[in-house]
Amino acid sequence: MTTLDQVYDAEEFRRLGHILIDQLADNLCQNINRDQQKVLDFLEPDDHYQFWQQAGTMDTERYFEEVMQKSIQLHHPKFMGHQVTPPAPLAALAALQGALLNSGGAVYEMAAASSALEKVVIDRLKPYFGFFDGDGIITSGGTIANLTALICARNIKASENVWQEGQKEKYAFMVSEEAHYCIDRAVRIMGWGSDGIIKVPVDDRFTMKTELLAGLYQKASEEGITVFGVVGSAPTTSTGIYDNLKEIGLFCKENSLWYHIDAAHGGPAIFSEKYKFLMDGCEMADSITVDAHKMMMVPSLTTMLFFKNGKDSYRTFAQQAQYLWSASDEEWYNYGKRTMECTKIMLSTRIYALINAYGVSVFGDYVTQCYNLANTFAQLIMDEDGMELAVFPDSNIVCFRVVKEDETATDECNIMVRNNILREGKFYIVQTKLNGRVYLRVSLMNPFTNADDLRELLDTIKKIA
Repeated sequence: MTTLDQVYDAEEFRRLGHILIDQLADNLCQNINRDQQKVLDFLEPDDHYQFWQQAGTMDTERYFEEVMQKSIQLHHPKFMGHQVTPPAPLAALAALQGALLNSGGAVYEMAAASSALEKVVIDRLKPYFGFFDGDGIITSGGTIANLTALICARNIKASENVWQEGQKEKYAFMVSEEAHYCIDRAVRIMGWGSDGIIKVPVDDRFTMKTELLAGLYQKASEEGITVFGVVGSAPTTSTGIYDNLKEIGLFCKENSLWYHIDAAHGGPAIFSEKYKFLMDGCEMADSITVDAHKMMMVPSLTTMLFFKNGKDSYRTFAQQAQYLWSASDEEWYNYGKRTMECTKIMLSTRIYALINAYGVSVFGDYVTQCYNLANTFAQLIMDEDGMELAVFPDSNIVCFRVVKEDETATDECNIMVRNNILREGKFYIVQTKLNGRVYLRVSLMNPFTNADDLRELLDTIKKIA
């Protein structure tokens, strides 16, 4: 048997596959049941690098085990850090299947099943956002989805043919100063520079001050900048607070502007009967970004980009590639015409696996559970002496801090608290800066986190402080 015969040996794949699934299942069980003591065993980057440098060749079973144990445990109820979901096992299995089949989704004939299911998923979910006649794509992450939406808006709104002739005018989008940094990055990628992003101040709840939009729009026009649209945040990344989507929509409608909503994190609130009000006004948008790998229990990176007008999704990219497709008209099944990727992994199967098994309502159940938990945590913080909230949460993101005698001491204390928690490894939380001050920040992504875990976290923070 040659080396390549060994590489592709089906029985060896079966054997290793059983080992890996058993390891992952045991790890899942240990995390959910809290038998796993730590969320992570933190190693400094250089130390971790040295471990793998010096590890040498190891058997595959041990390799799988080392990778798993040296990774953060998202399924642990005390993982409360970044906005990444603990993936549903079924969605992870769908991702594994897609990885081995490796169907490149730019052209239909290379990815028939995932291409068809992509349309099924978009068609099934778009009505929840009020896009009954719309269309959309699934792409690799919110950054690419937001960039794709803004390029589309430019191609539609610009008076010149930027795609063919390049850009001669100065363009801009207006966005909350608390919006995700990828919006700023997108306009710079498009060559608009710092003038291409007009930051709208926020109020004391970190919500965009929509009453300032008209004045900023007028000021930009006087400076020779053509504003194409406004980006609403649902919610902002640092605080998890939703912009007033309806007010932004009305402003865009009055001024014939493109309205994009970055709902990468909080868009799935639309599936929750309790929290769907947070997305009021989303039906007024021209495009909406929704990450399934944040609040829909799907592995990274899996992002949906919805368009109210189905034809708009074909106007982002206007290239011809005759070796891929012969027809120049719209073809929903050839996604290379509408996505940034020229090779697209099988993303739709991950989402559809959950819809097929549990129904769309499972996404609402997950959102409701996590958002409820944030409300519980906020109340616990409010009841604690020596701690304060930045703002009462809209979503499952909560920002808070230990308060000391002055702002400098408060910042230093909260940085020290977070660093100690990171190195101890029993919890995982992060920190952020709001109005120039340091806050501790949790994203309650695990539906198995409970009030006792939250009380234990607060007790841990008080002991360190």
